[in-house]
Amino acid sequence: MNLVYPRIQASLLLPMLGYALLGAMLAGVFGAVHDQITYSISPEYFTRLKFAQFHYADFGLPPRVFVGEIGFLASWWVGFIAGWFLGRVSVPSFPSAEARAHCLRGFAIIFTCTVAASVVGFGLGLLRGPNASYLGGLAGLIIAVIHLLRLRRREASP
Repeated sequence: MNLVYPRIQASLLLPMLGYALLGAMLAGVFGAVHDQITYSISPEYFTRLKFAQFHYADFGLPPRVFVGEIGFLASWWVGFIAGWFLGRVSVPSFPSAEARAHCLRGFAIIFTCTVAASVVGFGLGLLRGPNASYLGGLAGLIIAVIHLLRLRRREASP
């Protein structure tokens, strides 16, 4: 199975895309909440950098709404990619209900690692500098995919 350039049965594409879209929504909401917390800690990060970077998404609403938009726009794509990989591993390998349970467990692993990295990043940020949420999301994705691959291997072995 090639995860980067896959051969996908047409009947499996829709569920895989569904997990990718679910991942995009979850990551977008996480990003919006994360940036609300970040804005509370350091509004200057937004007023001096992020507001200009995402100027195209400013519809003149209050700053907190704009911060939420920025968080969503900056994060949704990470969840889309993570959801695609979770779906790509689980949908062809397990029955539908089991694939759903495994994908949701994978999202929980990613979320846990992302929150843990955010907390560690906040602590390190107090001492040194930037935050580590994206690194946590990547670590969570790797752990979740390895978990799903092991489950698939276990299912394939009689």
